[in-house]
Amino acid sequence: MNTPASDRLQFGPLLELAAHSSAGVHPRLGLENQDNYLLIDVHGRAVFLRDQQECLQRVAHWPAGHARVAVLDGMGGHGQGRQAAEAVVAGLLAIPACATLGALSAQLDALHTSLQHHFGLHDNPARRPGTTLTMLELRPGQPALLYHVGDSRLYQLGDGQITPLTIDHVPATAYAMAGQLDEHEWWQQVHGEHRPQISQAFILGNAIANTTLLSDPLFELTPLNLPTYLYHLQDRRALELRPGCSYLLASDGFWACAEPFGWVSRWPGLLEGRHSARAACNALFDEIANRPPDLLHADNLTAILIRVKEMS
Repeated sequence: MNTPASDRLQFGPLLELAAHSSAGVHPRLGLENQDNYLLIDVHGRAVFLRDQQECLQRVAHWPAGHARVAVLDGMGGHGQGRQAAEAVVAGLLAIPACATLGALSAQLDALHTSLQHHFGLHDNPARRPGTTLTMLELRPGQPALLYHVGDSRLYQLGDGQITPLTIDHVPATAYAMAGQLDEHEWWQQVHGEHRPQISQAFILGNAIANTTLLSDPLFELTPLNLPTYLYHLQDRRALELRPGCSYLLASDGFWACAEPFGWVSRWPGLLEGRHSARAACNALFDEIANRPPDLLHADNLTAILIRVKEMS
């Protein structure tokens, strides 16, 4: 793995980051990489993918000490998955640093609407492209701000445990919100099995409010509409990053296999002992390439690994 441009970025004295994206573990299949990622460091330097290649640019007027990271998984069923993810990245590069959750939500909801118009297809929403978006706004000296749409995930790793910090926007979640699944059934369908359907994506819209209709707006999951066992995982919230823990933003190609949680539960032992974020990120990609889980589906792979250092 070549040394990526993202390793030149800086995220302050307490955060160490590494990122990588791949078309998949089977290059002979010739998959297009429709995933993307964005890193903006504390000096306003940004790294992202354009035409499946890593790009480095400077963001004008970016405030010192602020940072932004995001993982995106373009939905390629209609031929524009990569373009949709790239368009969202371009929008994120233009959105100013956000100090509050309200400001971040307003900016991203406006971007969602503007990109729906950009891609058109309002007469046939089912052919509209889409992308997941799982991102953290990293404010200096304050909790991070999480904004999540789709079925990419944010995980916390620490003390030998791995904990999902986001809810997949999939049919099982809509059924749970309607009271049709209990906690065990929801967990089994979302984390214990491979079910590739999605119920909401950036640009595409949502089929959560009404499972028989694709609606234009995004549907935010909050304690007002979630079952009690998912209250703590609302889509948009402040999130304290714990010293000594690592945080992984990743696209769903990493757990598209026969028994996802059995595979994911191996990650703490694999990642926590590494000497750097880059070593941990490389280890994850090496593991899935060389010792993959059973019945791994061919899919794009993107991950951002954040290590939070202990305060001295």
